[in-house]
Amino acid sequence: MRWAAVSTLIVLGGITIAVTQSPGWERVQATFFSWTDAKESFPDIARSFWLNIRLFLVIEVLVLIVGVAVAVVRVVPTPALAPLKILAVIYADVFRGTPTLLVVLLIGFGLPALELGGMPTSLFWLGVIALTLSYGAYVGEVIRAGILSIHPTQWASGRALGLSYGQTMRQVVLPQAIRRVAPPLLNDFVSLQKDTALLATIGLVEALRSAQVYAGDNFNFTPYVVAACFFIVATIPLARFTDYLTVRSLRRENGL
Repeated sequence: MRWAAVSTLIVLGGITIAVTQSPGWERVQATFFSWTDAKESFPDIARSFWLNIRLFLVIEVLVLIVGVAVAVVRVVPTPALAPLKILAVIYADVFRGTPTLLVVLLIGFGLPALELGGMPTSLFWLGVIALTLSYGAYVGEVIRAGILSIHPTQWASGRALGLSYGQTMRQVVLPQAIRRVAPPLLNDFVSLQKDTALLATIGLVEALRSAQVYAGDNFNFTPYVVAACFFIVATIPLARFTDYLTVRSLRRENGL
């Protein structure tokens, strides 16, 4: 353990020395790591990042709802639901195969252009719809895989206790499936946290857009680094929690 720490410090120190002693370091430092520009841009980026947080919290809930609905529809063995199954398959294939940025642009600019009654015009909600549709497809497949991984005896046990198919799904199978796929689900939410920055393309002034405005006015890229730090700080707790759940799941499977 001690040698690992020492070797890590040596490697990091070597990289630091190599970067800071390079011929172009002063220019890079002034362009990307200006303390003055960081202090000036920090308040606006911090206020704008609160929008990223709000977007993430709303979209996260909606994505879970959409993902569970799609997964359940696809695994329920009822012929009467065949049209819904086909729609669920098409939805998953189309939105998993379409770049998220393109979905954001299509929803953000396409829906208002239709001028349909009742359609939201708020950029916030258009962004929520776009990312929910995109990530709902991924999460739906993750949850479906979790449901299919549950041993058939669990279904049989629920039915033997007198539970209906729906009750067995809701009370027996789905809770186990969600626990089993919690780590990959959290990985999707880590990506979702970062992808809220894509909504800057439709005009939402979130952290990335705020950094872009400052950089355009002052010809300095330091605000982008500041915005990146906000995303990193918000993402690290989710990443570490994902690691914790993964380790706990492995210990349970191995009986440790």
